[in-house]
Amino acid sequence: MAFVATDPRSKLAGTPAASAPEQFGTAEYVKFYETDPHIQSETERTWLARGQNFVIAYSELAPGAVLERADNPDEYVVLVPDAGTPVEARAGDETVTAEGGRVIIVPPGASSLRAEQGGRVVRVFSAEVSDLADQAANAASYRTRKPNLPEFAPWPAPPGGYRLRSYDLDVAAEEGRFGRIWRCTTSMVNYSYPRMGPRDVGKMSPHVHADFEQCSLVLDGSFIHHIRWPWGTDMRHWRQDEHEFCAGPSVTVIPPGSIHTSQQVSSGLNQLVDIFAPPRADFSRMDGWVLNADEYPMPEGE
Repeated sequence: MAFVATDPRSKLAGTPAASAPEQFGTAEYVKFYETDPHIQSETERTWLARGQNFVIAYSELAPGAVLERADNPDEYVVLVPDAGTPVEARAGDETVTAEGGRVIIVPPGASSLRAEQGGRVVRVFSAEVSDLADQAANAASYRTRKPNLPEFAPWPAPPGGYRLRSYDLDVAAEEGRFGRIWRCTTSMVNYSYPRMGPRDVGKMSPHVHADFEQCSLVLDGSFIHHIRWPWGTDMRHWRQDEHEFCAGPSVTVIPPGSIHTSQQVSSGLNQLVDIFAPPRADFSRMDGWVLNADEYPMPEGE
């Protein structure tokens, strides 16, 4: 329930007064399979989508393709979703090779990623990477800052210094731990376990994030993103519920304040990756949830 502060009912126990302003951002749906790539060459097809604080670059690469950043301003994350997709990451004097099925964190500065046999690669940048943010399919939606979002602040640098870090996606499920979560200074990735077949409609999980966007990246299968905006006291800001079908590859950006849940609907493999920028403090406070928490400190006070 929401009441203006002068309404006597706002004093009822458990009934917060309405905050002002009562505006909500729109959800963003970027279906890469419906559009031409934003960057295209003989070896690369890359689609771009963004949120307020992040940019997603989804690439389909030919054998021998190289993705380069000449002087990236901050850390970024590379997802190599498919096993048997060998890659070589370079940054400074470091080189990391992997056979696929990896999460790689790349330090600021010059870097490159080579896909010897081609395949799918996803990169997660901060919105400070303006050359890519400005090319994103939904860049126009962010010409004006979205409501209910604080200014972006990166998390503290790793005590051991910036370097290439590579993590295996093959992490066994553990009772009490949610997903497979890694973080760096700019973002957090929750690489959910693959889901076979449709979701049990009796076990949905609608919830709300007060002050950050959620990026839901569909890699395989298909999902319906159910989004509902609460009614405030100003009817001019009310929105219709949305039930958007998104197959892979696609990006959905869910705005803060909205009630949301995602329902996998494909009969086969459904793979979703949730991305947050900066990292989520609530997930980070959960013992054992963030798999590389010992390498990245939380901000002071969190």
